[in-house]
Amino acid sequence: MNTVFFAAKRLALASIVFGTTAAAAASLTVQVTASDSAAATDAVVYLESGAGQTLPKLGRPAQIEQKGRAFMPLVTVVQTGASISFPNNDSVRHQVYSFSPAKVFELKLYSGAGGEPLLFDKPGTVIIGCNIHDKMSAYIQVVDTPYFAKTDTTGKAVIDNLPAGKYNLKVWYRTIAPGTPIPEQAVTFAGTDAATTFSLNKK
Repeated sequence: MNTVFFAAKRLALASIVFGTTAAAAASLTVQVTASDSAAATDAVVYLESGAGQTLPKLGRPAQIEQKGRAFMPLVTVVQTGASISFPNNDSVRHQVYSFSPAKVFELKLYSGAGGEPLLFDKPGTVIIGCNIHDKMSAYIQVVDTPYFAKTDTTGKAVIDNLPAGKYNLKVWYRTIAPGTPIPEQAVTFAGTDAATTFSLNKK
């Protein structure tokens, strides 16, 4: 009887601790507007350490599909050290390339899986294209943080599971010229759900 009682007590205590941990996982919602005050769709929102803390390395893999003679999605964001695969699910073959300093590569004319995923080990913007179809292009933003999100059609992005701390909030948008500093602002996150706005004003 005592064994059952203490086992149940331990289980209840574990449930309380788990519940507390789950409740501590908070999110930051960022509303991004473009220079013309319109909602910025497919903007990359990310948080870098503002107090020197070490951020976890998650490196979740991603995939950029080729279909209908287009790259899908148009914008992809990954943490430094992540791999991206480029399956060609189109009815024609493609030759994918990038001349961007953050990742120079070329996938020769192919269809299907396209070989092993590529490692993206440098932060920065990578613009990809197809040597066969000039109108095909897409963007990859490689960031040194696991805390990132992409805005939806309303210009809203939600970064989940964010611990309390001081951060630099950065927003990349495809209209930002290569080599231009990424707009940023300081943010102090208290560890509870919060929201902020970010405007990409014309310089």
